[in-house]
Amino acid sequence: MSTTSHKTEIILETERRSRFTPEQKVRIVDEAFSAQGSASQAARKYGIHPAQLYTWRKCMTQGQLSAVDKEENVFPESEKRAMEKKVRELERLLGRKTMEVELLKEAVKVGREKN
Repeated sequence: MSTTSHKTEIILETERRSRFTPEQKVRIVDEAFSAQGSASQAARKYGIHPAQLYTWRKCMTQGQLSAVDKEENVFPESEKRAMEKKVRELERLLGRKTMEVELLKEAVKVGREKN
């Protein structure tokens, strides 16, 4: 006869996210990736996942220090202008299609009136 044991974990308190300033993140990343540092040791020391350190380092190397605080990407101005140009083009095309729809509605209305 086989016996199966089940383990139950009881969580007594909820974990809160740590908030680090951009300056703290830079210091932690520098510590983690210095010659004598270790990403795993730094992660344990500050209570974060090692992958978070790699994310912060990636943001720093891409010049996204302002984004490190918000965990968002920063887009170059040229890319922003290109997106705005694309939006203007799509709005122009939408306006043209809207006019076509209105003309077709009017043509259907005139066609029905003749019958």
